Amino acid sequence: MVRAAVLPAVGSPLEITGIDLPEPGPGQVRIKLAAAGVCHSDLSLTDGTMRVPVPAVLGHEGAGTVVSVGDGVTHVAPGDGVVLNWAPSCGRCHACSLGEVWLCADALAGAGAVYARRSSDGSDLHPGLNVAAFAEETVVAADCVLPAPAGVPLTDAALLGCAVLTGYGAIHHSARVRAGETVAVFGVGGVGLATLQAARIAGASKIIAIDVSAAKEELARQAGATDYVIASGTTAREIRALTGKQGVDVAVECVGRAVTIRTAWESTRRGGRTTVVGIGGKDQQVTFNALEIFHWGRTLAGCVYGNCDPATDLPVLAEHIRAGRLDLSALVTEHITLDEIPSAFDAMVAGKGGRALVMF
Repeated sequence: MVRAAVLPAVGSPLEITGIDLPEPGPGQVRIKLAAAGVCHSDLSLTDGTMRVPVPAVLGHEGAGTVVSVGDGVTHVAPGDGVVLNWAPSCGRCHACSLGEVWLCADALAGAGAVYARRSSDGSDLHPGLNVAAFAEETVVAADCVLPAPAGVPLTDAALLGCAVLTGYGAIHHSARVRAGETVAVFGVGGVGLATLQAARIAGASKIIAIDVSAAKEELARQAGATDYVIASGTTAREIRALTGKQGVDVAVECVGRAVTIRTAWESTRRGGRTTVVGIGGKDQQVTFNALEIFHWGRTLAGCVYGNCDPATDLPVLAEHIRAGRLDLSALVTEHITLDEIPSAFDAMVAGKGGRALVMF
């Protein structure tokens, strides 16, 4: 038996309880978690913004050590450090054939499987976003694990599984920020902090962080922000004032709210680019009129998992870490236990802190 955070039903509180894991079957890997990040996507599963089969063990951003492997698994072995990949590509669907592996049609196919059982009554449990990282140990499909980068502690490497790939990819793959361009980042949570660091690595000349909380300014500036704006009804105007009345070249929205997406779009210059990373609900409707779309010539794009291919992007990120350009510890504002995940959810709802990291 291992302890895990179980979502019994949408809208219900998490339950920290014992679960029974099977030994890994063919093509599976059992992992002892070192750490797992508490991401807003996990919160979106609890309230139904994103839907997966329940009851489920949540958690999708993690790293750990291989305990055992099933038949046919050759790329990792017991004792290896690994990073969890919650959205593995199938390599066969239309998106994968185009090289757009982050849009794989079957990426979440594993979330519907029964992967464990509750110890108390033997009831079936699903693996949330494929990997069930909010547990002391987990069993995942082999394509959900990647070798951890050499020289990166596993407790730091956990953040590579979502926040860092998403923030880095938003800047380098989706918005394609060029040296000297100006960037605005809306939302200074874990993904926002990673996005700020990525903008600095890309050589952005001005990096403006926007958040509702004044308490996050120091965090943002440590990550690379040159300016900080408290979100309000005049945010777009303030950003234009900081950029010679032009607006930024690129805005990255990490919140997932209609008003923030609209403000990010309005904050860019004529011909500017807005990348939406935040996951909003169906009730969040963003509106534009036809004339302004023509006149401003701006681009608005969604961004899934940073438009990344983890297998190729992790080595790039590892080199940035080893060279000191990317500081994973700067994303973490709280180290917590498994039992404290519900409190970390409350902090996210309140807009407090960066990434909370569960330490096992």
